[in-house]
Amino acid sequence: MKNSRLIHIPVTDHDNFSFAECLVFLSRSEKECLHYVQDNAVQKMVISNGHPVLLEISDDPAAKALKARVLDGPGEDIDDAHIIKYISHWLHLEADLRPFYKFAKKDAVLKPLADRYKGLRLIGIPDLFEALTWSITGQQITLGFAYTLRQRFIQAFGHHAVINGKDYYVYPHPAVVASLEPASLIAMQFSRSKADYIIGLAKAMTGGLLTDKQLWEMDYQQARAHLISFRGIGNWSANYVLMKYHRHHEALPLEDAGLHNALKQQLQLTAKPSLADVKAYTGHWREYAAYATFYLWRSLMQ
Repeated sequence: MKNSRLIHIPVTDHDNFSFAECLVFLSRSEKECLHYVQDNAVQKMVISNGHPVLLEISDDPAAKALKARVLDGPGEDIDDAHIIKYISHWLHLEADLRPFYKFAKKDAVLKPLADRYKGLRLIGIPDLFEALTWSITGQQITLGFAYTLRQRFIQAFGHHAVINGKDYYVYPHPAVVASLEPASLIAMQFSRSKADYIIGLAKAMTGGLLTDKQLWEMDYQQARAHLISFRGIGNWSANYVLMKYHRHHEALPLEDAGLHNALKQQLQLTAKPSLADVKAYTGHWREYAAYATFYLWRSLMQ
């Protein structure tokens, strides 16, 4: 059922917000199938009250907000508050970047990045299961191949709809994945260990052993320890999830290869820094660690 109504999503600290910069990051992979960037807008399907809703999200500078136009959905059975919360979480629209930019001005590595990408928000992953499984999928393989595996996984097990001749997907639900055998993922070229980890996490989430509510009630250290207690989640994965999903500002994926490469590039080093070097370079970031990491990742995009 088509529905053309608009939902406005307020943007905190709008003076330090650039939807254009966010769209650049959202366009980073040709294998992305959960959203599409076109004509200065992004189309994405979300679930509202158990129903898929197709949205087209664009900028509304005069209102200091974004606007989400409902392109397809169940009519009146759409939860506007849920959609506002979802998009705000995804694009970190409630963030106040002024403290980060003040900090970055005094940091030789971060200052040029903060100037160059001003207004870029820490674009996250608004679904816990997606954040967890993406962190496992990308372990010890190239980013390009990780996106290939992710695309296969989504297209095989996610909700799918064809609207105006175009394919739209919603990320697979843990209950769907919990019922799979590892062979289903191995056939897609997931390693046996990754298949086991992903299905194990799906079972943990459907069984209530790992929930969104648990993590929101924990501080950073507690949440990190809880995540690491599950097979397949190490320090890097835990920090990645806490950075991209849970928005813990001090989350720092120290072992991240992209972070190492970006530091090498920005510091004009002759070789990739060691883990000890990375700790030394990043030790003062503290509550700005997540944003600092994200801006360094952005610097690797051409």
